[in-house]
Amino acid sequence: MLEARDNESILQLLGLAQRARKVISGETVVLSALSSGDVQLVFLASDAGQSTKKRMEDKTTYYQIPLLVCFHRGELGRAIGKEERVVVAITDPGFAQAIRRKIHTGVSFNE
Repeated sequence: MLEARDNESILQLLGLAQRARKVISGETVVLSALSSGDVQLVFLASDAGQSTKKRMEDKTTYYQIPLLVCFHRGELGRAIGKEERVVVAITDPGFAQAIRRKIHTGVSFNE
């Protein structure tokens, strides 16, 4: 499981990536970017609906993009300075790598 300090540092990295314009959000936008190869890492809110969860798991598995299932939709939205977000994606390899370094084994993470 992620420790509280790891949670905060990941959310801070998300905010930094957003300010650098390396974040996209929203299911439709992320699905489109997945198929075009522009996504490095996907966050899915832990309180996402079953159909959204299945769709994102299927697409990220197909395109071999890591999927991180954690945080609530409110936390993801606040991290990037927006309303609640269920799906958030990182488009920059550097930010994706920095976030992946923070991950511990207790979190759902498919590669």
